[in-house]
Amino acid sequence: MSEPILRVSGLKKTFSKNGVEINVIKGISVDINEGDFITIMGPSGAGKSTFLHILGTLDKPSEGDIFFRDKNIKEFSEDEESRFRNEKVGFVFQFYHLLQDFNVIENIIMPLLIRRLSRNDAVAKAESFLEIMGLQHRREHKPGELSGGEQQRVAIARALVNEPEIILADEPTGNLDRKTGKEVLDYLLSINDRLSSTLVLVTHDPEIGSIGERKMKMVDGELFSV
Repeated sequence: MSEPILRVSGLKKTFSKNGVEINVIKGISVDINEGDFITIMGPSGAGKSTFLHILGTLDKPSEGDIFFRDKNIKEFSEDEESRFRNEKVGFVFQFYHLLQDFNVIENIIMPLLIRRLSRNDAVAKAESFLEIMGLQHRREHKPGELSGGEQQRVAIARALVNEPEIILADEPTGNLDRKTGKEVLDYLLSINDRLSSTLVLVTHDPEIGSIGERKMKMVDGELFSV
């Protein structure tokens, strides 16, 4: 039996708007085990993206705890939190968030440079990921010169080049047509397989949701096994 890599306990997130409190996440407790491939389905506004952002420390919960290998993330210093995001977590978003003034290889090496890898080593590693993604011929191109599917493949390479233990994917095919989306998803799953990472993918698409090894559903800020 795999050990939990993330343990979520009593997680809540509340926003205040015009003096009214909106409960977006309502007391989620769940264990995410090493090597899990979890899909979380649910409509827009159900709290899926907020939950994913909190898991990856892009947002903070109003209540509750998240433990990474029995260490409470809430107790991390700013430096420890930054290291956790850079070294342990890879984010794949619906919108690619590529740096428009930099070419493909420069976008991919960013996380490695932040980790203080030498530029030569960073480029060599990025090249290997470009090859896996079938994008060697796009090495020098800027994001604006790529198709949507190619941009998402670059974003996936950038997210995974640090070989993170946890991959958080937020509607990774949401901006793509069905055929391109399937191709991109196949690349993501293929690399995840190579890395043996833990993958949590949120989607509103039942077809994508059905491929998870653990299937979950989020309704009005509550998480249920399917």
